[in-house]
This record gives sequence, C-alpha cells and structure tokens, in this order.
Amino acid sequence: MYVIVVGCGRVGSQLATFLSEEGHDVAIIDKNADSFRRLGSTFNGLTIKGLGFDQDILREGGIEKADVFAAVTDLDNTNMMAVEVATKIFDVPRAIARLYNPNRSLTYQKLGLEFICGTTMLAEKLLESIIAPDVEIISTLGSLCLVRAVANDWLAGKTVRDVDGETDFKIITIIRGPKNVFIEPTTKIRRHDQLIIISKKELLAQVEKMARVGTGE
Repeated sequence: MYVIVVGCGRVGSQLATFLSEEGHDVAIIDKNADSFRRLGSTFNGLTIKGLGFDQDILREGGIEKADVFAAVTDLDNTNMMAVEVATKIFDVPRAIARLYNPNRSLTYQKLGLEFICGTTMLAEKLLESIIAPDVEIISTLGSLCLVRAVANDWLAGKTVRDVDGETDFKIITIIRGPKNVFIEPTTKIRRHDQLIIISKKELLAQVEKMARVGTGE
C-alpha cells in the first residue's frame, strides 16, 4: 500500500514510522524540514518539504499512485484543503483529515470528507472513563491501534521519553482531568492520567501489562 501523510508532528511522524515498519511505502510532507527529525530510525520512506495541498508537491510525493492519504497537521483548514485536493483532483481512493475543532465537523460532512476528530473522540471517552477498563482500544487503522490506558503507580513520575524508550509503542497525548496535556519528551506522567497510545495490534498485550502490572516487557 502506498500512503501519503501530511504533517510530521508527533502523530504524523509515528503514523508514518509504523506504516514504514509494516512494509508499506510512505511519503510524508511537512512545510518544516526540521520536523522530519521526529521520524524513527526505521523509517525508510520519502520526506518532502512543502505544503500538503500544493499540487506540485503532491505529485512529487507520488499522489497519482497513492492508496491512502492522511492529512494530520494541527491546522484544520490545511487538512481540509489537502484532503479535498487529494480526492477531487487526484482521485485518491481514501483520504482522511484530522479535525481539531468539532464545530467544523458539519462542514466536513457536507463536503463528504472522511475525518477523525480527536477532541470529540477524547471527550466521549472521558465521559466513559469512570466505568471504562484500564486499557481500551479507541480505534484501529490497518495493523495499528489507538489505545487509551490509565497510568498506574509504576508509570507515575516517569517521563514520556522514559516510556517511549522502554516500550515499543508511543504516547501521543495525555488526558489529565478535563484537559489534554501538550506533551514533550520530558513531560512527567501522573497516576490516573489517561494515556493515548499508538501501538501495533500485536503489542496490545504489552500495553495492557504495562497499565495493569507495571512493565511493558
């Protein structure tokens, strides 16, 4: 499968790296070349500096042969324009936009765009958190899973870097009380934090063990 990812932030870089590790052909586009430093050492795809809705940039990325297109920048308008170009000009079979502002969901629906709204998704999960299990699969995409895991005593005090370094999955955000925490590698985890993790399906047992027992090994 050939996949183009627009946006090399924490989500985009992990998505591109995991897809590459799974043997898919991947091109990732970002307007800031420094963002490509986030890509894992196992990434062997194509990196392109530019705007994800620029037709010349998309052609350079091989848009004509793309099977899937994912626009996951932190700008809703950029994601929307990129997905529109991919579907309406280049006829990409499947294009997915990341949506930050849930108030724009109706606009995306009217345009017939497939999207994932993290704000709405996480708010719904927060509502269920009191009775939810310690580990819960939020959604799946091919061989990858988005998982919610509640931090236990073993995780409390560790940094995001610590957990990323000791496990084979990645924390992409933390929900603390009613808020999302903007995470850095040095961000410390607190007990009862809800960790949103991107993981391969075969590593789900490790995620559960980490959350419940206290080790990812």
